[in-house]
Amino acid sequence: MAQMFNPPHPGDTLREDILPEMGLSVSEAARQLGVSRVQLSRVLNGRAPISADLALRLEQWLPNPPADVWLRMQLAHDLWQARQSDKLPKVAPAHAQPAHT
Repeated sequence: MAQMFNPPHPGDTLREDILPEMGLSVSEAARQLGVSRVQLSRVLNGRAPISADLALRLEQWLPNPPADVWLRMQLAHDLWQARQSDKLPKVAPAHAQPAHT
């Protein structure tokens, strides 16, 4: 399966689509989600990931998408970013050991 080019941080979806559509400020959304304004702001600005806890809160707060979708979006973003890094780990492929008889 082809990897999307530079998947957006899921906070972008919240900041650009969901909060404006609902007419909510960051402070009000944070209050409704039961998180601090700073915590939500860090996610919305791509400086913190969507955690499992936040994904579950979003699942309860919004009709869609479910928590696993938020986490898959975060994983796709994180993995793409890691693959672009010049600090990729250098690991040799695994070699099976001969069976001892």
